[in-house]
Amino acid sequence: MPHFAPVRVRGGRLRPHRLVRHRRRAVAAGLAVTAAALVAAGPRQGDGRADTGPADFGGARGHPAVEPVRERAGPRLVAAPVRIADAESVRLLGPGDRVDVVATGGSGRTSVVARGVRVTEVPDPGEGAADGALVVVSVPRGTAHRLVGAGTTGRLAVTLW
Repeated sequence: MPHFAPVRVRGGRLRPHRLVRHRRRAVAAGLAVTAAALVAAGPRQGDGRADTGPADFGGARGHPAVEPVRERAGPRLVAAPVRIADAESVRLLGPGDRVDVVATGGSGRTSVVARGVRVTEVPDPGEGAADGALVVVSVPRGTAHRLVGAGTTGRLAVTLW
């Protein structure tokens, strides 16, 4: 009888090598399972839970943000009421208009206290219309302090943009 090579069953002891040969598929499958678990465990819109920090999904399921998008930090604006000496010029103003606030001193000198500020409200003139009219403008906090100081030492006027 001729000599035959031994019979081996495939896959018995070669399983680790088979896994190594197909590691791309194994890694892809692992990543897919991990992503599905993260989406399923993530916060849902309107579930009442507070966001816990950097892993913010923004209420949308499926695509977590790496970092939340932050708005550009600008100056914090406050609403500042300003008494304008000429009540008739205030009637020309409306919410959303841009104005320069100009202060006039006793010696006739003028200075611009605030440039390009937005008018947020023009209240109805009351009984005190003889001494000017009130305008509410949106300005940075430091400018609001300068407006208050200028309003106590002189008269204020506005110029429209």
